[in-house]
Amino acid sequence: MDSYSIAQARDQLPALIHRAEESGRVQLTRRGKPVAMIVSVAHYERLSGSQPDWWEAVEAQRASGGLSGEGFQYEEFEGLRARDPGRSVEL
Repeated sequence: MDSYSIAQARDQLPALIHRAEESGRVQLTRRGKPVAMIVSVAHYERLSGSQPDWWEAVEAQRASGGLSGEGFQYEEFEGLRARDPGRSVEL
C-alpha cells in the first residue's frame, strides 16, 4: 500500500487520486503515523456495500441448491471424527 504524508498529499492530490483509482487505496500519514485513507469508489463500494451476514449467506446458498446435502450419505462422514476422549487437561 502506498503511503504519503499530508504535506505530500496537499502538493500531489491529483496524482494520489489516480494512484488510489489504480491500487484501490492510498494511506495518508501525519508525523509518520497513519491518519487517513484515500480509497477508490470501487474499493469503497466493496467495503460499504450491503453484504449478507454469515447466516443470510448460508441461507442464500441453500436456496440456490449449493448446500442442500443431496447426494451425501452418513456413511461417507463416519470415521472422520475421532471418538477418543482427547488429551487430559489440568484445570
